[in-house]
Amino acid sequence: MITADRMAAVDENAAALGIPRKQLMESSGNAVARVVRRVADPGAAVALVCGRGNNGGDAFVAARFLDDYDVTVHLLGRPESIGTDIARENWATLTAADYDTRVVHDSRAFELGDPDVVVDAMLGTGATGALRQPERHVAAAINEAPATVVAVDVPSGVDADTGEVAGVAVAADHVVTFHDAKPGLDDDEVTVADIGIPEAAELFTGPGDRRLLSRPSDAHKGAFGEILVVGGGPYTGAPALAAQAAMRAGADLVRVACPRAVAREVQGFEEGLIVRPFDGERLTGGNLGHVGRLAADHDAVVFGPGLGDHEATLAAVRDFLDDYDGRAVIDADALAVVPEVDTEATLLCTPHQGELRGMGGPRADDWRDRVDAVADFAAELDHTLLVKGAYDVVSDGDRSRVNRTGNPGMTVGGTGDVLAGAAGALLATQAPVDAGALAAYANGLAGDRIVDRQGYGLLASDLLPELPPSLWGGVDE
Repeated sequence: MITADRMAAVDENAAALGIPRKQLMESSGNAVARVVRRVADPGAAVALVCGRGNNGGDAFVAARFLDDYDVTVHLLGRPESIGTDIARENWATLTAADYDTRVVHDSRAFELGDPDVVVDAMLGTGATGALRQPERHVAAAINEAPATVVAVDVPSGVDADTGEVAGVAVAADHVVTFHDAKPGLDDDEVTVADIGIPEAAELFTGPGDRRLLSRPSDAHKGAFGEILVVGGGPYTGAPALAAQAAMRAGADLVRVACPRAVAREVQGFEEGLIVRPFDGERLTGGNLGHVGRLAADHDAVVFGPGLGDHEATLAAVRDFLDDYDGRAVIDADALAVVPEVDTEATLLCTPHQGELRGMGGPRADDWRDRVDAVADFAAELDHTLLVKGAYDVVSDGDRSRVNRTGNPGMTVGGTGDVLAGAAGALLATQAPVDAGALAAYANGLAGDRIVDRQGYGLLASDLLPELPPSLWGGVDE
């Protein structure tokens, strides 16, 4: 089962693996044609009603596999407004090959004819809300026709994730959906077609995962999260790196709770940081009232960078988690207490292999074995793990992702603090597995960009300006 947004990400990741989108469209169109052949005998009249996106492109391809039928292809809108190159190419193929193609300029003049089968390819899984014209008028005409209706991916007007209908929707007899079932579709009517997307497109992170991020034009301050970094004491650079990374990863406001003894140094790293110091030279139980009140006012907490492993500090971390019920990234020395606590918090833990073993977790040298081992340990902990390595593994025990970006130059100290801060910013708005996977992808890609440009010898702070283009895409991609 896969949602519409996740399917779009998988499509993009498949393209990044080297599988041309045109090839996927060819497979999709062939799958649609197979269902048409299953429901109608050769010679039957088939009307393909097509939108201007890739959903319509799938139907353009299907027409070429239906030469034994009386095929008519209806395009809703002008050919020059077809939205993608591959759909436009497949339309051009139909017109060049002299198929019966009809352009619908005005839905009021739409004539479906008297087909035996109608293929609904107006809108795909990305469309939500009530149908507009011309699709609304055409959907009503399809529903009035005494024909068998085959929908491509999802019936137009139906939300693929929920099955909800706002107004008119095509009443399909059969649905051909691709790669995996969609949550909102009736299983009794659905054919799930394998179109050649490999498992790797779902398992490995890729540019498609960035589709999770959006910046609506009417967004307001706070919409993308307020983050609290709790760290510092023995170290000052770690909380500062994590906090700056959270800002670079899109958080609106980032505050740092650190010992007063290092507050001035932490503030000096970045003017935009808001420092909320507590008394003393390290975190102890006496500071938890201050830290707890701050945490309650934030969307996510990054707990651990630079805190150290003093016994009193780890006891304070343990007590904080016992009482906390929000979202938190747990990093560095703070990880050691996670297996001991019974917390209502939603945790994304970011250990490297040594820290994972210190938590009582498994060791597995091969990344394939590590995926299963990390998933089992995450299920045992009932928290999400982001285990850092040459192949990062992210799992909550149910869903698992693997990240392959990054390079040996990132063994330098501080890169994990940058990852933790980015993960905290993303955890404010995303599910833990998605936040961890996207943070790992962007952090590693940032490192790859630097090494490609200058070679090894990078600093953790070099990653910071590379995070935004790694998350939202850059002009050099």
